[in-house]
Amino acid sequence: MAGLFGAALGGTGLLPSGTSRAAASTPVAGGAVVARPAPGGGIAPGTAGTVAPGVITGAKIADLTGPAQTGQFAAPWTDLGIPARCPDGSLLFVCGDTFDGSGVGGPDWRAPVGLRSSSSNLASVRIDGAVGGSHAVGLVPEGHAGGTTAIPSDVFTVGDTMYMHLMRGVIYQTDHSDFWRSTDNGATWQYLCQWPGSQYNGQFQQKTYAVADDGYCYVLSTAFNRDAVSGLLLHRVPQSQLGTPAAYQPWGYANGAWAWGNAPTTITTARRWGEICFRAMDGQYAFTWLNMDVLSMRAQIFALPTSNLFTTPEQTMIVPTTPGNEGGNAVASPYGGFVFPGSTFADFHIAVSQWYDSTDYRVMHYRVDGLDAVPAARPTRAASRHAEGARARAGDVV
Repeated sequence: MAGLFGAALGGTGLLPSGTSRAAASTPVAGGAVVARPAPGGGIAPGTAGTVAPGVITGAKIADLTGPAQTGQFAAPWTDLGIPARCPDGSLLFVCGDTFDGSGVGGPDWRAPVGLRSSSSNLASVRIDGAVGGSHAVGLVPEGHAGGTTAIPSDVFTVGDTMYMHLMRGVIYQTDHSDFWRSTDNGATWQYLCQWPGSQYNGQFQQKTYAVADDGYCYVLSTAFNRDAVSGLLLHRVPQSQLGTPAAYQPWGYANGAWAWGNAPTTITTARRWGEICFRAMDGQYAFTWLNMDVLSMRAQIFALPTSNLFTTPEQTMIVPTTPGNEGGNAVASPYGGFVFPGSTFADFHIAVSQWYDSTDYRVMHYRVDGLDAVPAARPTRAASRHAEGARARAGDVV
């Protein structure tokens, strides 16, 4: 959430945080965004590419939060709702800035909080519990002194352990990010480690983790500031060392080649990022994000964490509209876009947040249809060298 209370609160809503209603009211047709090569290779910064209309459709399944849905847990006003499958099979939705009372900014400010669903059927998920019982509690200590908050960027499960990554400080002025784990289905959390907000010029503030079947988690990161142009960095870390910062190995281009252990370089065009979500699924990888220019919620699907994202099609899942004109995959003031565990490319579910006034602040459940999940054929060695050179010429923003 943002804007209505300035930078002091955990800003994530689009319209209140500075995007004009005129910009938000121009729908972008659903479909695949095809990369337009820049003269030096890659995609020209700020270029949206071309959009194939009518390919992707979407529909709202239900509101997940709101007075009727989560008021009973003293959490009528909340956002983000990053869904993670608990070891016991239930769903935990980790939310951002949360309030009780009559609207956003009301009493009892908490962040983050955990809301629960006992349902395993993605077509009928509803919130029926909370960490803390009838009063959703803050999952970690956060007193909001001076307007600081704790915004979750990812929650995920490895074996019988859940992990949570938080961005700490005044909104869009990340002092540091920290990492927590839970071994009791998200009921309690233990601190593991932290990273300075300045690391890699701020491009290690917002992190999202894909849990792979090779023993690694692959980590994508950006700056946490929608007005800042940021690269997208890739790291890998053994799943047994997630709480050890030194174990995070960057992927980068140096001396004519991409390799693990090189200094990190952006793996796609630098741009203004909103929320990001990276998941291993169906033998491939899905990356979803809030794109700030052109405003939309997008996805890329690819075969490997090191696939060439400069040339992977960007597919538009959610488009903006104005209040009262919503329908299909057009949403007023959308953000978030976190993938539900159990999704497949044929049955793709995301948590979409919304905020445009003090009582329109919620998490919603959307299904997206029509994603193209067929990855491009693996390139030949010569083609790989050509792509590497193109990506290198696209520039290093670190």
